[in-house]
Amino acid sequence: MVKETGYYDILGVNPSATPDELKKAYRKMALKYHPDKNPTEGEKFKQISQAYEVLSDPKKRDLYDRGGEKAIKEGGTGGGGGFASPMDIFDMFFGGGSRMHRERKGKNIVHQISVSLEDLYNGATRKLAVQKNMLCEKCEGRGSRKGAAQTCMSCQGTGMQVRVHQLLPGMVQQVSTMCPHCEGRGQRISHKDRCKACAGRKILRQKKILEVHIDKGMRDGQKIFFHGEGDQEPGIEPGDIIFVLDQQEHPRFTRKGQDLIMSMELQLVEALCGFQKPVQTLDNRTLLITTPPGQLIKPGDTKCVLNEGMPLHRRPFEKGRLIINFSVVFPPANFLPKQKLKELERYFPPKGEVEQPEMMDDDLYIYADLEECDFENRRRRNSHYYYVDDDDYASAGGVQCHTS
Repeated sequence: MVKETGYYDILGVNPSATPDELKKAYRKMALKYHPDKNPTEGEKFKQISQAYEVLSDPKKRDLYDRGGEKAIKEGGTGGGGGFASPMDIFDMFFGGGSRMHRERKGKNIVHQISVSLEDLYNGATRKLAVQKNMLCEKCEGRGSRKGAAQTCMSCQGTGMQVRVHQLLPGMVQQVSTMCPHCEGRGQRISHKDRCKACAGRKILRQKKILEVHIDKGMRDGQKIFFHGEGDQEPGIEPGDIIFVLDQQEHPRFTRKGQDLIMSMELQLVEALCGFQKPVQTLDNRTLLITTPPGQLIKPGDTKCVLNEGMPLHRRPFEKGRLIINFSVVFPPANFLPKQKLKELERYFPPKGEVEQPEMMDDDLYIYADLEECDFENRRRRNSHYYYVDDDDYASAGGVQCHTS
C-alpha cells in the first residue's frame, strides 16, 4: 500500500508504473518544462527531476512508498536526504547533455596564429584585435528601458513558431521557424522604448584587444583558450575564443617532438681530418660543432648534441636533442694528378688484394668500365619491349636439354 502519491502525480503515472513508464513520463515532462523552453517553470522542472530521481531508484522508491516524502528527506537510505541537481539528472538521462542545454552556451570562435619556430622556442606575446558581439552597456542587454519589453504573444516568448504541414493522410511534418513578429527575440519592444545605442538589438559589434601568450615549448596545432570571450547574447553564456598555433617552416631546423633536426654538409677533408663548424641556435647563441682529427664522419652518419633541442612545455629548463644528419661532399674527378694520387694512396689503408684463379691468363680478363646510370632513358627503352608467348615456338618443335 502506497502511503503518498505526490511524486507519481507530478510525473502523471500510477503508483504501479514500470521503470519504462517512469522514463517515458519523465522525458515528456522534462522536455515540456525545461527552463530553456519555459524560463518561468524552473520550480516545476525541479519537482519533476526530484520525483524521477526518487522513483527511478528501487531502494528510494520502496522507502517513499512506505514512508512518503518525509522518509526520503530524513535520509533513510543513508544519504542525508539531499537531491542531485535537476540539470545533472536531465543531462544523465539524455546521455551527457541535451541539445537544449548545450545551446545555453554560445559558439566558440577559432582563429589561427602563424608562429615561427623561434616563437615556440623562446616564447612570445601577440596582441590581436578580434571583432565580437557584446551586450549593450547602455541598456544592459535589454534592448529597451527597464520593464518596457513585453513577451511576444505570437511565439509565447520562445522566439520560434512551430507549424504543422500535412504531407499525406495521417503523416504530418513539424517545422520550426523564427518568429517574424519579434525576430526571434521572444520579446516585443515599441519603437519609442528601444535603446538608442543598440536600436533594440541588445548587442553591439565591438573590437577587443587580446594578449596571446605563446609559452616556450608549445607545439604546432596547440590551442590557446580564452574562456568566455566569445560572442555575447542575452541569457546565453558566451563561448570561447580559441587560437590555434600554425608553425611556419624553418630554413635550417625541423622539429620532431622535443628534438631539433638539421643537416650538415662536410668536405671530405673535414670528414677525415676533423672540423669545427658554428651553428646559430634559435635563441641566437653559437654552438661550435667539433670533431677531433682521427674521428671519421661517414656519409649518412647521425650525431646529436644533448640539451640543445626544443624546451619542454612548462619545463623550459629541460630540452631535447639537437640531431645532426651529415653528408660528405667528395672532390671532383681528377682533382689531383696521378702522381699526387699515388702519394695520397700511401696514407690510406692498403687496397684489398684481388684473388686470381689458378692457371688464368691476363688476356682472359674482361675489363668492365663504370658509366653513369641514365634511368630515364633506360625506362623509355624498356617501354618498347614486348613479350612473346611460349606457344609461338611450338611450330619449331621445341628445344630439349640433353643430359648424360
